[in-house]
Amino acid sequence: MVRPLVESLLGQPPPLRFQFFDGSTLGTDGGPGTVHIRSTDALRRLVWAPGELGLARAYVTGDVDFEGDMFAVLRALQEASPPDIRFLGPTGTAAALKAARRLGALGPPLPPPPDEARPAGWRHSIRRDAASVSHHYDVGNDFYRLVLGPSLTYSCARFVDEHSDLEQAQAAKVELICKKLGLHDRRGLRLLDVGCGWGTMAMHAATRHGAEVVGITVSREQADLARRRVARAGLGGTVEIRVQDYRLVRDEMFDAISSIGMLEHVGRARQDHYFQTLRAVLRPGGRLLNHAISSPGSSRPGRRSLISRYVFPDAELIDVGETVLAMERAGFEVRDIESLREHYVRTLRAWVANLEGRWDEAVAMVGEPRARVWRVYMVGCANRFAMGAMAVHQVLGVVLDHAGRSDMPPTRGAWEASP
Repeated sequence: MVRPLVESLLGQPPPLRFQFFDGSTLGTDGGPGTVHIRSTDALRRLVWAPGELGLARAYVTGDVDFEGDMFAVLRALQEASPPDIRFLGPTGTAAALKAARRLGALGPPLPPPPDEARPAGWRHSIRRDAASVSHHYDVGNDFYRLVLGPSLTYSCARFVDEHSDLEQAQAAKVELICKKLGLHDRRGLRLLDVGCGWGTMAMHAATRHGAEVVGITVSREQADLARRRVARAGLGGTVEIRVQDYRLVRDEMFDAISSIGMLEHVGRARQDHYFQTLRAVLRPGGRLLNHAISSPGSSRPGRRSLISRYVFPDAELIDVGETVLAMERAGFEVRDIESLREHYVRTLRAWVANLEGRWDEAVAMVGEPRARVWRVYMVGCANRFAMGAMAVHQVLGVVLDHAGRSDMPPTRGAWEASP
């Protein structure tokens, strides 16, 4: 009885197995796994919110589950689904409604799970950005430590060889950024770390290269832990962690700026202002390293997507070409661009392994709905990076001095050399 509804929603025979609450099945046993539809509530959510949002709500509440290699299962679902199953056409809609009525799945819409975000106020205002960041980051530092590992670095790692583990790759990433910024050439340079997270980049720059660092974040939980980590490392005299929006950094100057995983929260409409703001606090000869997820043609996740409702409210992925132009308009000479797309696939797989390996602990920390959100979003993102639908780029910009000098090394060789 459930088959007609699922067939209508997918639009074609599925390349994997569906197991329904009434005992019926659909699809092939030779696929990558099984999708379990555990109740009529799952179908009700899909009827009222066809597509990604309905499926996300059903998965978060446990009414839908996946068995097998989740990376492969989600990839198969994505490839099997029509481009937009909200628009089935008259025949498909009639078939779906008829099947839903016979199953008792046409009641009023169910309330969304409590972890769903609906930010209010002007998009990318200081207040709304703070609320959106809090929704994602202020879920518990212990949970992030479990997922991310001891480095507490929530951005793409850089695996220098096939034998590197996650911690080594994260250390290699921040060291490369330090070298691109020229921090290894002269001790005592002043660094602004925008979106500093739990302080890993700031601490590395201070410890390894003698930098004086100001790290800013609008997440109070991140700042609290970052300050404790700085104090434990004996870096209180060289690293300052602030709860501060980038728009409020004024009347001080820096030799270098790192922006790691920050631009996604800024928004395409404010990108020019972002780089102009950072340019205004850089001394002549200063460098900016922007490390951000990008999307060909730029994209803003739809209001009905998992990312917008549960993970990164208001996030936007900007085409790296647009970012380069925005940096140039702000007065930077762009000197280097590096893609780390494949590295993010490996990074996300490591995070998923950490979460799944300590699943019961994660659920005890944040609850099962939130843990399920993080699992499905990281798996989905890994697939999108693997498919080339998303990438991550490091873009290095330089403020030329009065004589037009950049003080850049002649080749990348200096960055790759061992410390």
